[in-house]
Amino acid sequence: MLKAVILIGGPQKGTRFRPLSFEVPKPLFPVAGVPMLQHHIEACVKVPNMKEILLIGFYQPNEELTRFLVNAQQEFKISIRYLQEYSSLGTGGGIYHFRDQIVSGNPEAFFVMNADISSAFPLTEMLTFQKEHGEPNSFVILGTTANRKQSLNYGCIVENEQTNEVLHYVEKPGTFVSDIINCGIYLFNQDIFQHIGAVFQKNQQDMLLEEPTNGWHRAEAIRLEQDIFTALAGQGKLYVYKTLSFWSQIKSAGSAIYASRLYLNQYHTTHPERLASNKEGSPKISGNVYIHPTANIDPTALLGPNVSIGTGVTIGAGVRVRESIILHGANLQDHCCVLNSIVGWDSTIGKWARVEGTPSDPNPNDPYAKIDSETLFREGKLTPSITILGCNVTIPSEVIILNSIVLPHKDLNRSFKNQIIL
Repeated sequence: MLKAVILIGGPQKGTRFRPLSFEVPKPLFPVAGVPMLQHHIEACVKVPNMKEILLIGFYQPNEELTRFLVNAQQEFKISIRYLQEYSSLGTGGGIYHFRDQIVSGNPEAFFVMNADISSAFPLTEMLTFQKEHGEPNSFVILGTTANRKQSLNYGCIVENEQTNEVLHYVEKPGTFVSDIINCGIYLFNQDIFQHIGAVFQKNQQDMLLEEPTNGWHRAEAIRLEQDIFTALAGQGKLYVYKTLSFWSQIKSAGSAIYASRLYLNQYHTTHPERLASNKEGSPKISGNVYIHPTANIDPTALLGPNVSIGTGVTIGAGVRVRESIILHGANLQDHCCVLNSIVGWDSTIGKWARVEGTPSDPNPNDPYAKIDSETLFREGKLTPSITILGCNVTIPSEVIILNSIVLPHKDLNRSFKNQIIL
């Protein structure tokens, strides 16, 4: 039997995702029409002999998470449980803390994956690769190729090109090490806990030599990347499976729009029923578009490419939406224009208003380029990026909002450019 573990982090994480993460836990933010986590779960349930999916994080149990778990278990007919950390324990500390839950039932192997990524999730391919490489108890990292400059922002893997063994691993190096980067998806067996346990024991011993201040937590805070992979590299235990299919991080709101594009494109093969098409009496569709069945859209509207329309959204006559995510209950009034933006829950955009951002896509001329998760400010100025409207924002008629972030519950009365509106 197999299991999967999804590391969902907690509220202190995902600050680059604000103000969207104020309203819903980041892993539940809708990407291509479904919660971010659902893409992971859909990939896991396709793996033969998958028996259980565990979510590990330090979110307090809340209504949204509980509802998601109940609905997902009913839809996918598999055990899905949330295990809450008492504090952020890192990518290794979390699975070590809950190792008894993971090894319960004696799974032959288990996947561990970060929640804030979009991927084709080649999980069955990783299983096949693991059987063909190294000893039976070896571990597998999913890797992909990045360009030289961007590789410095990721964990970098030096491999043996004949055997695919990981010879050297460096997390976010200061100088170029390798163009193969860590995708945050791993295939482990129970032996991994011996290696994490050795780090835990060492941390405990180090704590004894220091002042006993919250030592237990500090001993348990273990990072797979820096603490485990760096030590395992070159020992014949760790291998890299390189994927040619799509992969991207989802660190910022701008990267959510890019991830939505990747998933909408994948729907042609995995979920064609989720893609809207041009029909009599329906809006004009250009490219890949997801529309929730409860949305009410005027047939003169033009949507796409890369548009996701959430539950209960109302879109009026002559509206143009492109490269955007429109969230639950939003109201786009007649002839408004929304480009490269995320429109928050229950927000209203008035007639003839324009809401536009700057896309943060990877370089289209570089096949190995990844999206840059820009910081909010650069050289004292707001970085040009997509426009984000928090929940319950009202944009009046004929107002223009460009490259700005509007925090929740704001009624604007004039145009803005390159500003955070508090």
